[in-house]
Amino acid sequence: MARVYRDPVDLIWLGAAGRLGWRVVRSHECYAAWDGRDTLILSDAADFDPDDSLAQMILHEICHALVEGPDKLGEVDWGLDNTSDADAVREYACHRVQAALCDPHGLRQVLAPTTDFRPYYEALGPDALAGDDAAVGPAREGYQRAVAGPWAEIISDALRATAAVARAVAPYASPHSLWARWEAR
Repeated sequence: MARVYRDPVDLIWLGAAGRLGWRVVRSHECYAAWDGRDTLILSDAADFDPDDSLAQMILHEICHALVEGPDKLGEVDWGLDNTSDADAVREYACHRVQAALCDPHGLRQVLAPTTDFRPYYEALGPDALAGDDAAVGPAREGYQRAVAGPWAEIISDALRATAAVARAVAPYASPHSLWARWEAR
């Protein structure tokens, strides 16, 4: 067969990753990993939770890179310890950036992270960058990189394109679909 179907939103985020200079590789050997150079390794679809998507995973890893900053791009997994809760504050900051980026496009629930830290994400208020916990400072720094740094146009383009798909799909989505969680803006 010469042609295959690909999820349009996955294509958007694969394209965004490519524009960042990243390769995305699928593997059953890990859930998510950054090699410290140019390769993002993400779980095979068979190992995803029902509410995971390749798009959401790529966005989440972009948010990690934004929070950790350019000095950590050359480190495996952005320099984070993903085997304990030692870097939980950094994970929370990543969630805040993800919510803040998604909110203007009505995508907070559509592209929500699905890790064990999800309750933190769900508890965020309407302003994901407000609050007094330790994650707010790093989140604000990461958000500034997202909207004013060298990746700003790429991230903005991908979010706008994803929102356009959501706008088209939401009216047809069943109540159990993530697309039904899109909020018109």
